[in-house]
Amino acid sequence: MFPMPRILVTNDDGVHSDGIRLLAETLAPLGDITVVAPIQEASAIGHALTLRRPLRIDTIGPRVFAIDGTPTDCVNIAITHILKSKPDLIVSGINKGWNLGDDITYSGTVSGALEGALLGPPGIAVSVKRTPTYDFAPSAAAAAKVAAAVLKHGLPARSFININVPAGTPKGMRVTTQAKRNHVTKIDARTDPRGGAYYWIEEALDEYHPDSGRTDYEAVKEGYVSVTPLQPDMTAYEMLEKLVKHLK
Repeated sequence: MFPMPRILVTNDDGVHSDGIRLLAETLAPLGDITVVAPIQEASAIGHALTLRRPLRIDTIGPRVFAIDGTPTDCVNIAITHILKSKPDLIVSGINKGWNLGDDITYSGTVSGALEGALLGPPGIAVSVKRTPTYDFAPSAAAAAKVAAAVLKHGLPARSFININVPAGTPKGMRVTTQAKRNHVTKIDARTDPRGGAYYWIEEALDEYHPDSGRTDYEAVKEGYVSVTPLQPDMTAYEMLEKLVKHLK
C-alpha cells in the first residue's frame, strides 16, 4: 500500500481563519494534512522572510501549528522543523479577497505557493472574492480539484498555480493568464492628536486591461474559477538581445 501524499497547508489570513480550516478539511481525502500558518493576519506582506527577530512555533491542535511570522517563514519552518522534509504539495489559502493580475506581487497567499516553486514541492494558491460574508466551500472544492490533478500529474519544476474564485456558485473553470492593470496608489495623509503626520496606503484605481477573455480578471468577473500557471522567473526574455546590443 502506497503512503498518502503529504500536503502542507498555509495562508496569510492567520491560522484561525475559517478559510484555512475548511481548505484543510476538504483536502484531507487527498493526503496527510499539516497546517502551518501565521499566528495572526499577514496580508499583503508579499514574499517576505523574517530575518531580524527569532520565530516561535505554537502548537494549536493535532498537526496544526502557528508561526509568529510570514507565510514564507511558515513554509520554511514547516519543511525544516515540523515535517522535517519536503511535502508532496503546498496549498496556500483560502484568502479573503482575490489575488489577480499584478497584485500577486503583494500577496502573502501567493507567496506561500511561490516558496514551494523555489524549494521544490508544487504549490497552489487559492483566493475568493471579498464579500461581507464568505462561503469558502466553492473555493475549497476548486482547490481540491486542482490539487488532485497536480498530485497525479505533477507540475513543471519552478512553477505553481494561482486559483481565484468568484462569489456564489462558479460556472466552471478557465485556465487563464495573469492580467495587467493600471496601478495607482492613493496615499491618505492625516495628522494625529499630537500634530504628527501619519499615512494610510489605499488603492485608488482598479482598472484591468482586457485580453480577449484569457485573463484571470476576466474569468472571475464572468463567474468562472481562474486557474493561472505561474513561475518565479521574472526575466524579460524579449529584452535580452536588445540589451546586449545597447551595452556593446
